[in-house]
Parts: sequence; C-alpha cells; structure tokens
Amino acid sequence: MTNTIKANNKKAYNEKNTKNKLKVTYVKSAIGYNKNQRKVLEALGLTKLNDSNVLPDNASVRGAIFKIKHLLSVETIEK
Repeated sequence: MTNTIKANNKKAYNEKNTKNKLKVTYVKSAIGYNKNQRKVLEALGLTKLNDSNVLPDNASVRGAIFKIKHLLSVETIEK
C-alpha cells in the first residue's frame, strides 16, 4: 500500500516540475578543471563560452548543474 502512495507522490512531483525549464549559460572556462566536468558541460549541450541551452527542470539535469555550478549561470523559466 505504501509503495503506491510513494509512486503517486513522485508522479505528482514530476508533473508539477515538467512545466518549468532552466536556461543554463556557460560563463566560466573549464580549463584547469577535471576532465569529468568538461564532459558534463558537453552532456548539457554547452560547448563554447556564453553558450546557452534551455533544459527541462528535473532531477538529472539539476544534479549535472550542481556538479559544475561554478562554471554556469542558471535561470528558471516558468510557463
């Protein structure tokens, strides 16, 4: 019984947050940082400085942003 309640709560959370988007801008060079951080930048679709990308607001994107938050500028776009 508790598993279905948890599943329903997760579904409601995901539906609520899929409306929002995040505008991510690459503002600081990754030179001198770990190679994995450059790979996270590429995974987010950012290749050059001042490059921007609009991404869905979900846990996986927020986790990637958290790893390289010192290189990015993030804005929330609400619909």
